[in-house]
Amino acid sequence: MEISAYGRLEVRITTADVGKRVSVRCLTAPGVTDGKFTDTVGVLTSWDDGVLVITRKSGESVRVDESSLVAGKVVPPAPARRRGPAATYEELARVTARGWQPLESERLGGWELRAASGYTRRANSVLPLGDPGRPLDDALDVVRRWYGDRGLPAYVQTATGAEGTQELLGAELERRGWVREVTADLWIGALAPVADADSSAVVLSRVADDGWLARYQRKAVGEVALRVLGSGPSVWFASVPGPAPGDAPAAIGRCVVDGRWAGFGAVEVDPAHRRKGLATTVMAALAGRALEEGASAAWLQVEEENAGARALYSRMGFSPHHAYHHYREPS
Repeated sequence: MEISAYGRLEVRITTADVGKRVSVRCLTAPGVTDGKFTDTVGVLTSWDDGVLVITRKSGESVRVDESSLVAGKVVPPAPARRRGPAATYEELARVTARGWQPLESERLGGWELRAASGYTRRANSVLPLGDPGRPLDDALDVVRRWYGDRGLPAYVQTATGAEGTQELLGAELERRGWVREVTADLWIGALAPVADADSSAVVLSRVADDGWLARYQRKAVGEVALRVLGSGPSVWFASVPGPAPGDAPAAIGRCVVDGRWAGFGAVEVDPAHRRKGLATTVMAALAGRALEEGASAAWLQVEEENAGARALYSRMGFSPHHAYHHYREPS
């Protein structure tokens, strides 16, 4: 925390610092001089009526009574990664969007409205990578009408935790009653180490055949889903055959190659064949093909509660870059 030349903690932030990354220390019980301290680091998204709201990297909003402040300062963006590829939020947002494309889209200034008959939030939400070109309330009215015309709820996808992410927009949506329904992390890592495993048993294909779809966790996959699954610059599907002819695959995966990036998804293993390294095997085969196409970096998305997947990806050299969230319009 900030310490003055006289050895005292000081509050060196003001309302003018809204939108900046800050670190604050406060007493757990305002007005009690011998209470315990808590520290919070994140983006200062508002400071109104004596209350600060700070959005942490995870997207969690923390309310801090200004009377409890003991120290505070503006801090630089999170340190650069020590391993793996360097990447900006905007680059990754565009790459991930190209790897999971909607059936239709429309521009609203710097926002992209995306729809795919409701198949996944990612393909049916607004991706805001700039100014919508009009006041926020007007933009949200357009969003509601656009999705309403298609019989869909309105979602806005935002991100937190990296330079250039949208903590302020998320805070504004929350103030308007929009509900954060889903949070996941986007992880990145070097691609070559992912390929360092025996993948001779894996079958690669350009299409998601009936066997692959039989293992895919999303049931009743129709034409819309197939179009989204097959979208992207260079898409590959991987399968590990089941133990007997006609069985569903023991494991599957999907990869989209886009320039230097390879994006992994739909890595699923038959519960009867887990803890055999099949997820690693599938990803190794896909990584090998992506390396052949010139990729060098990898990304994937993992939900907060999926502890097993997070442990696996960490061992493979991946680490979190930012979190992303889907906000649904108020009912």
